Amino acid sequence: MTSPVKPIFILFAVFSLAFSAFSEGSEKPHIVLVMADDLGWGQTSYGGHPQLKTPNLDAMAANGLRFNRFYAGACTCSPTRASVLTGRSNDRTGVQEHGYALRLQEKTLAQALRTAGYATGHFGKWHLNGFRGAGAPILASDPLNPGAFGFEEWLSVTNFFDRNPIMSRRGEFEEFEGDSSEIVVAEALRFLEAKAGNAPTFTVIWYGTPHAPFVAAPEDRAPFSDLPDDHQNQYGEIAAMDRSIGALRQGLRDLGIADNTLFWFCSDNGGLAQFGPETMGGLRGNKGNFYEGGLRVPGIIEWPARVPEGRITQIPSGTVDIFPTVAEIAGLDDEAGLLPRDGMSILSLIEGKMEERGRNLPFRQKNYGALIGDRYKLLVQSGKSEVFDLIEDPVESRDITAEVPEIAAALKAEYDAWNASVEDSVAGKDYPEGTVRSDHPEPRYWMEDPSYAPYLPEFLKRPEYKPAPERSKKKGAKSAGDN
Repeated sequence: MTSPVKPIFILFAVFSLAFSAFSEGSEKPHIVLVMADDLGWGQTSYGGHPQLKTPNLDAMAANGLRFNRFYAGACTCSPTRASVLTGRSNDRTGVQEHGYALRLQEKTLAQALRTAGYATGHFGKWHLNGFRGAGAPILASDPLNPGAFGFEEWLSVTNFFDRNPIMSRRGEFEEFEGDSSEIVVAEALRFLEAKAGNAPTFTVIWYGTPHAPFVAAPEDRAPFSDLPDDHQNQYGEIAAMDRSIGALRQGLRDLGIADNTLFWFCSDNGGLAQFGPETMGGLRGNKGNFYEGGLRVPGIIEWPARVPEGRITQIPSGTVDIFPTVAEIAGLDDEAGLLPRDGMSILSLIEGKMEERGRNLPFRQKNYGALIGDRYKLLVQSGKSEVFDLIEDPVESRDITAEVPEIAAALKAEYDAWNASVEDSVAGKDYPEGTVRSDHPEPRYWMEDPSYAPYLPEFLKRPEYKPAPERSKKKGAKSAGDN
């Protein structure tokens, strides 16, 4: 294990004019995907939260494209991450729930972009290698590490992580001091500094914030001192995350690549009910279900070269659209990803040319299913279906199935056909082999895996792992802290 590094809070200096000129003139844009962990649709000040202040996200939203109806791929984290990297609904990829592994037979966006000449880097939470429990540094020997899916550089942990984390740089463990969001942004900027002058870059930053356990610096807690401790810490984490967004935006400008960078921010699922209805902006539901509060999340794109001034869109889009959108932007061919693909390119929306989506977003996880379109939403729960008019009734207060029987029947027929195609994918019929590899792992706690046994004595001295032994005794048991 390497010695701890010093706290990282330094903004990057302005780089040479020659570097800037090369970067701005690059034909292929740089791509930066940033995703929060459990940030609710209402947890920004631009979204009207009564206590939170997010000036950097506000500025990003004011300067770019703000989505008022942006959807995570699912209602918990690993499934959404799979949808980002594949453009496919999570169940197709083997990631049925949190802690499930992404199949090696899938084709990822990182692999496709790397083949197209992009430098690729992943920083932060991974949670696609089949491990549950608080985030641990990923082993070099892990066959499902980020490198196996196309990331040439990675500084990553298995799951959520917090202040002063221990992380893995391509299998080598490193300890850091400071806020986790600021750490991964600083490391991503180092990657961009090293790579962006020579090639287009694909940078994925997956925060551990504001996932439990909530641990904020005293100065970040201070503005919320009249609130309960959990609120102080979660809101303080969000404040630090927002500050890291500011550092990232400034770093892109300092590197001279801001204009030619597609910077896409979102969250991985809806927010946590314990922090009140304002967390979801008053929407029904929360993390863990398919009501709007469980699926709809903050979404912003900043790309000055293609979005020269701020816009707000009500057209629905989601994480499943990221792969096909980036594929069109980067000129990837049709073989770059697997079919069927459930997302669609929204480049025309980014450019202000799309008037409606015209195609439903499909969802499936656990006992939930949904189709979400420009106006209507079909929600399936344990075999029962409901229809909501999201324009007239965004809080889903009234099932209108009986009032629009033809629309309801058409939506249910479409969902049933789509669901049957997902069953084919689950069985592996999308792969050349026609089946799922026999070595694909089941979810398990990393503390129970023999590969981590040599590290347990030291790891268990760390505060973030203290609750984990008791949780890990119950194999397969669900804990809110694992999602």
